[in-house]
Amino acid sequence: MNNIATVFIGGGLGSLVRYGISSLVALRFKSLFPIATLTSNVLSCAILAITVTLLSSKADMSQSWRFFIITGFCGGFSTFSTFSWETVDLIKNDHVAYAIANILISMIVCIGIVFVLAKK
Repeated sequence: MNNIATVFIGGGLGSLVRYGISSLVALRFKSLFPIATLTSNVLSCAILAITVTLLSSKADMSQSWRFFIITGFCGGFSTFSTFSWETVDLIKNDHVAYAIANILISMIVCIGIVFVLAKK
């Protein structure tokens, strides 16, 4: 399969998983804090870090799988644009403390997960 199709399919699946998580979180939690986006981004970072670690130890992983998981699935599953929009929306609605918490938690947890899991 060519790389464009691989990224397309992976991205579509990642987006569907993100939508599912958003739907589940919306049913279970009522909060101003954007828990669904944080959950998707944290899980995506973990998947990406584990995949990169596996790629380091298993050089025989095909290029198609790399494009499918890293570029496609993780790209569709994570969402920096939604994170940005929700943070600005919190600020505009005078929830600055939530916005700052969202920025700090997202950056510290996501980068921390990649740092811990992506061992070379």
